[in-house]
Amino acid sequence: MGDLLAARPDAVEDPLCSARGCRAEAGWGLLWNNPRLHTPERRKVWLACDAHREHLEQFLGARSFLRATVPVADLDVSAPPAGPRA
Repeated sequence: MGDLLAARPDAVEDPLCSARGCRAEAGWGLLWNNPRLHTPERRKVWLACDAHREHLEQFLGARSFLRATVPVADLDVSAPPAGPRA
């Protein structure tokens, strides 16, 4: 899966939802890539709380970017998450 959270050590200790304005703890990692920009094996991640998981999955799914949704505990922690507020 690759390096998803390590460049931001605080993301592991305090994973916050990637939804704009949300400060809730994230329980989910939405793995995605844009096939026009990323190689097929590349995965970026948005973090989602329970309240925003479905909305963020629909946003990525509508663009055919969503690859998988996994619990935050299952994420590889070796690079930063991407997010819509970034």
